[in-house]
Amino acid sequence: MTEEDRDEQFYRDTESVAFAKLDDHQLSLLEPIAQRRNLKRGDVLFKVGQRNLGLTIVLRGEIDVFEQRDGTEYVLATAHERDFIGDVSMLQGTSALATARITSDEAEILHVPASELRRALAEIPAVSKTIVDALIMRRRRLRRDREFAGFRVLAQSDDRYGHQIDDFLDKNHVPHRFIDFASEQGQGLSQRLHLTSRDLPTLIAATGSPLRRPSLREVAQVAGLLRPLARENETEILSDLTIVGAGPAGLAAAVYAASEGLNTVILESYAPGGQAGSSSLIENFFGFPTGINGGYLTWLAQLQAYRFGAKFSTPSQVLSLNYNGDSEYRACIEIEGCPATLRAKAVLIATGADYRRLEAENRERFEGVGVYYAATALEGQICRNETVVVVGSGNSAGQAAMFLSDGAKKVLLVIRGDDITKKMSDYLARRVQAQPNIEILYRTEVRKMFGDQRLEQVELENAKTGERQTVKTPAVFSMIGARPCTEWLPPEIERDEKGFIKTGADVAEAPAWRENKRRPAPLETSLPGIFAAGDVRSGSVKRCAAAVGEGGMAVAGIHMSLASRRNGSPSKTSQQRTNRG
Repeated sequence: MTEEDRDEQFYRDTESVAFAKLDDHQLSLLEPIAQRRNLKRGDVLFKVGQRNLGLTIVLRGEIDVFEQRDGTEYVLATAHERDFIGDVSMLQGTSALATARITSDEAEILHVPASELRRALAEIPAVSKTIVDALIMRRRRLRRDREFAGFRVLAQSDDRYGHQIDDFLDKNHVPHRFIDFASEQGQGLSQRLHLTSRDLPTLIAATGSPLRRPSLREVAQVAGLLRPLARENETEILSDLTIVGAGPAGLAAAVYAASEGLNTVILESYAPGGQAGSSSLIENFFGFPTGINGGYLTWLAQLQAYRFGAKFSTPSQVLSLNYNGDSEYRACIEIEGCPATLRAKAVLIATGADYRRLEAENRERFEGVGVYYAATALEGQICRNETVVVVGSGNSAGQAAMFLSDGAKKVLLVIRGDDITKKMSDYLARRVQAQPNIEILYRTEVRKMFGDQRLEQVELENAKTGERQTVKTPAVFSMIGARPCTEWLPPEIERDEKGFIKTGADVAEAPAWRENKRRPAPLETSLPGIFAAGDVRSGSVKRCAAAVGEGGMAVAGIHMSLASRRNGSPSKTSQQRTNRG
């Protein structure tokens, strides 16, 4: 089956879900929280780029949803009676990707404001499944639609930063296209917008406005990913729980905390999903017998957290954590680019771990243009019918090798040891060994990388024999482990010799706990009220399902911590301060 045939099959299979209509019972449930409006031809319901839109349900008439691209309108869908308008941007509060306008002489709509919509999706299951499933499916269709432009990244084909913007939008599930500046389409676009090579990379927003050489922060602002956590002139933001890091552990905690009524804020430095979000296929995740794409799994988890009212901000780089050890145990978090201080009654550190870099000559030159740390469909296109190199012997390396072998001519799996079964799951190791176009190179390391603007070949060395060989390849995938992202934490949060955060019984004798009436919860750190979960935690099992479990377990501990303070169980130190006062 060709790619075009697969797309056609996908559109047929998803038609009924994406364009489901609401029945009488569902309309009666939404009516009390909605507003009826009468409109006429030409009235605009919302424009591309607007945020925090509510849900529009058509009671009578006809509405076109269209994209305006280079001066021409392209109709994406036409809504009729009982249809509802929108995609997941309404759930997330991000920028609308299209404009909606009345096309019939008259129309009557039911409008559910954004705040009421999120409450309804959390509290009225009879309508939430139909609406949320449709919003998700519409976003998936938009991302697959070759005719839909969305955001456009105009850049030179070998521009590393242009590809980073492309990657950032892709991992945040924002529909977009990468356009080569030298292509016919790129030249035509640059002429219309008066862009030169000095303006590259340029982000062309869904509104058609160009943003020349934008930072990722500016990209996020235009896409609506970076939300202002503070109101104007506000110097302090309050939350019950602040989660730093939106990998599987952070996302699971966000779902449980928000669904249980905690005011939850999630800060993510790049894109939700963590390492799991970069996995092309997680085959050993509970409940998915044929596996699931890691990016899709974690995106669904993010939408689930949104549905319960969690607030996300991406990219938000946390600069420091200052602990206030009084009876409130409030932690103050300083965020890059945020004028206000984020104060939290409890904090969950779920920052995961950062990819280790290969110690190969010239490696820095090819970061993002030949050296990759995830094997997704985006990278898979580069590797089609080519020889590619995967470095590593763990599950992530095995999964990447299997995924790439589907389209690559040959996959070289490079490992330093002599046995892949030591670190790789048995089922995966057997599958890798049996795949005919995967060759395992034992006791081998990447020594040098070569190329002009992009990676063209690498030099491999057998550490046992000293023999070297040069391999022509457009891509090296580095899967050699990671180091914990804990350098921003204060010294009071205890870590092991590798930098991973200690929790539970391992911190019971920490100074802050010796002065406390209760004992630390299993995932609580050396500072009461501050928790750690997932790959960043010392002793954690480096598996996606384990991280999800830890996220839920951390929320149970957070409830206990908050309850102990509400019940008047301050630390001995805070009692002494009160007596002295």
